[in-house]
Amino acid sequence: MKLYIISGLGADYKVLEHLTFNENIKVHFIKWLMPEKNEDFSHYVGRMAEPIDASEPFYLLGYSFGGIIAQEIHKIKRAQKIVILGSIKSHREKSGIIKFGHKTSFPRYLPPFLFDSKSKLVYGFIRKFVDSNSSKIMEYFRVDDPYYLKWSLEKIADWQFDEQEDVIQILAEKDIVFPPKYSKPNYIVKKGTHLFPATKPKEVSKILNEIFI
Repeated sequence: MKLYIISGLGADYKVLEHLTFNENIKVHFIKWLMPEKNEDFSHYVGRMAEPIDASEPFYLLGYSFGGIIAQEIHKIKRAQKIVILGSIKSHREKSGIIKFGHKTSFPRYLPPFLFDSKSKLVYGFIRKFVDSNSSKIMEYFRVDDPYYLKWSLEKIADWQFDEQEDVIQILAEKDIVFPPKYSKPNYIVKKGTHLFPATKPKEVSKILNEIFI
């Protein structure tokens, strides 16, 4: 069975590289695409879905913003099973700060230079909200194009989506980005932060191997 995986916002496969799967699972990572200027979100999702061969059964796994993309793909290419890690199942599960971003369109007015991953401001923001205890956090965030990061945050803030009942949600107990208190997750990884696929790979792998068989 093929398992297509989409990593998180600005992150490549390294944040998920320590996850292990049952031997009959063939893992395919879908690489992030750069959004075209003024590209519609649904058009972008369609491009992200192109590598998926829907002529045969497959699984989907998305982490963080990748979980949002995976659910959008699931509407046009149905997976046998879909799992989201550190992500939300609908706009109703957004945290207060994300809802504020949607209500005020605040992300749209931020200058692109603020999204430069080399700036101390961005580094401090990521450390605070993703995992303040990880000294290697920037090793996981390899996609550092300011336009892409700004565009993605706008899409997260504006995302309007009704929950799909077959989506399996795994959240971390101490996640600040997508706090479990706003959701009803199927699984909660104890003491995990938003970076839990990298910091708690054994616990996450055990859950995934119960789901993807």
